[in-house]
Amino acid sequence: MRVQVRVCGVCRTDLHLAEGDLAPKHPQVIPGHEAVGIVDRLGDGSSRFGIGSRIGVPWLARSCGICRFCVDGRENLCIAPLFTGWDVDGGYCEYVVVDERFAYPIPDAFTDEQVAPLLCAGIIGYRALRRSRLPPAGRLGMYGFGGSAHLTAQIALAEGARVHVMTRSPEARELALDLGATSAGDADDPPPEPLDAAILFAPVGTLVLPALEALDRGGTLAVAGIYLTDIPALTYAKHLFEERSLCSVTANTRHDGNEFLEVAARVGVRASTTAYPLDEADRALADLAHDRVNGAAVLAISPA
Repeated sequence: MRVQVRVCGVCRTDLHLAEGDLAPKHPQVIPGHEAVGIVDRLGDGSSRFGIGSRIGVPWLARSCGICRFCVDGRENLCIAPLFTGWDVDGGYCEYVVVDERFAYPIPDAFTDEQVAPLLCAGIIGYRALRRSRLPPAGRLGMYGFGGSAHLTAQIALAEGARVHVMTRSPEARELALDLGATSAGDADDPPPEPLDAAILFAPVGTLVLPALEALDRGGTLAVAGIYLTDIPALTYAKHLFEERSLCSVTANTRHDGNEFLEVAARVGVRASTTAYPLDEADRALADLAHDRVNGAAVLAISPA
């Protein structure tokens, strides 16, 4: 089906693609995988959405459906996946063609601009939160506090967690405290109490060490990004002993996305956004690279 794009979020993965950290899968691929728009044309056999439906276009564009990972519900680990804005053209444009099976219906609780960052930053943060094995009313550390982290924090806080944020941005620290974080310090500062779980959002491998050191016994550090700079050598006794765990997060399943959007609507998650016109996408990416975006950047493409 074809979708007329209204808004597209600007994700850090788009920045990694623009800066060469991720190699494009084909020349001149159009980035953008947090697109919100209106279905304006149906392909042969399309029936899930009608003309005029408001839908979201996410990072996972397609999975094979037949490999052992897809068959047992782990399509995020599919051996032949396609990703929006990397393998197939994404939402930095006026129209995008989408496989209806991998699109999301948008809850009425969200405006286009509010929901766009939820389609990747929100969903992947939600999966990272679950992978971190945060116990009920647990102590959660967040390293980096941009588009994904500020959405994930709202879920964790709504579920009763104590949230400690470590980030180099003073504006992000202020946002964290405004949202209800217990503390907010510099990127490599130790939190004021041991952590039951932590999530690394910043693509900075050196932060793995202080994050692991901050964990209490049995704690887990989940790395939320698709890209991470090299991790320095770990010391077993200091960073991993006493059943501390380090795990990665790879994409997401459609189940993750549907569950997150339902939870986000129910608890009232709200994205802090900065809007740019489509022809200023380069400026939006530059601002993201230099921590000039507090929350999430979005491109306004066509009017509602």
